[in-house]
Amino acid sequence: MTRSILLRPIQKDPMPRRLALILFLLATVTAFAQQHSDQAWRFAVSGDSRNCGDVVMPAIAQSVKAEHPAFYWHLGDFRAMYDVDEDLQRRYSDKLSLTEYRQIAWSDFLENQVRPFDPVPVFLGIGNHEVAFKTPTDFLAAFGYWLDTPELHNQRVNEYSVDTSLKTYYHWRERNVDFIYLDNSGDDGFDSDQIQWFEHLLARDKADSEIKTLVVGMHRALPNSLACGHSMNGDIGGEHPKSIDSGRRAYADLVQWRKDTQRFVYVLASHSHFYMDDIYQTDYWKNHAEVLPGWIVGTAGAKRYRLPELPSDVLTQHNAQTKVWGYLLATVAPSGEIKFEFKKLGVSDVPDSVRKLYGDFVESVCDKGNVDFGKHDPPPSCFDK
Repeated sequence: MTRSILLRPIQKDPMPRRLALILFLLATVTAFAQQHSDQAWRFAVSGDSRNCGDVVMPAIAQSVKAEHPAFYWHLGDFRAMYDVDEDLQRRYSDKLSLTEYRQIAWSDFLENQVRPFDPVPVFLGIGNHEVAFKTPTDFLAAFGYWLDTPELHNQRVNEYSVDTSLKTYYHWRERNVDFIYLDNSGDDGFDSDQIQWFEHLLARDKADSEIKTLVVGMHRALPNSLACGHSMNGDIGGEHPKSIDSGRRAYADLVQWRKDTQRFVYVLASHSHFYMDDIYQTDYWKNHAEVLPGWIVGTAGAKRYRLPELPSDVLTQHNAQTKVWGYLLATVAPSGEIKFEFKKLGVSDVPDSVRKLYGDFVESVCDKGNVDFGKHDPPPSCFDK
């Protein structure tokens, strides 16, 4: 017996309908991306959170989160390391030995200074106190999670470098801005490998028309700033020619990049425990290249320093402030231009949970105390013409 098979006509998906759906989806994605790129956005940055960082950093985190930034960037010196930080001395009732302290200092930093920023992403930079009693290898091991995020990992392994191992210097791209962290934690400045990496990166960014801005962060300010006495020039009696030469070379590279591209360049540092803006407005850079926009924001809890011995009108012009807590809030325009605002904080900004834990220590030590009266006189290289 033969069975008859009833064949139903094949229903074809009409191409015009499918094409229309694809075009609609593409248009939606494009419109979203365009809308996203046409909006200003923010990030926050500061450095030097030793001594009273467990008190001040939660205040910074609370303020930063209210601004809804893309990320927070720490420019180094998480814990003192040469001695027990005052905030930890208080918590452990002066019973924490130096050896015990060094075993827990970095984990304490992550728990009490980084965690409060959640869910805002945090990027960490190395400072001189990170290598004072430990090594760069120790730093990479302790903070590898924050140095090998998908953004940093992909930039490192998928671009140009033959050596894809984790480094203490890095960069990542956020929209149309390239953020670059340079490691000058050591007294000898940037080594030749880092300079080569940096100049290769600048060449790539120069050829990339989508990159509109460079933001270069580091711990010590580049040489010959208004805060020259505590920078890559070194302190008086402790100048390091390699540091000075490599720092001046990096500065000149950035000036050349800005001239060649007509795009934006901004330079951020901490190390000096005060706030100051437009720090490269000096005779040296006016004579040798040009002035780059630059800031010092070492105001995240470390013992506050004296301001540089400059005329009072110069300090006022450059908004110089010490005995303050705070951070820089940066607003990035669609053009790539960035406006920086110093957000000054006080005792009232410290979260209730922290004030309850520390009591009057918050005001008596971290606010009214916590100062370093030592002088950072400029070495001879600061007077180079």
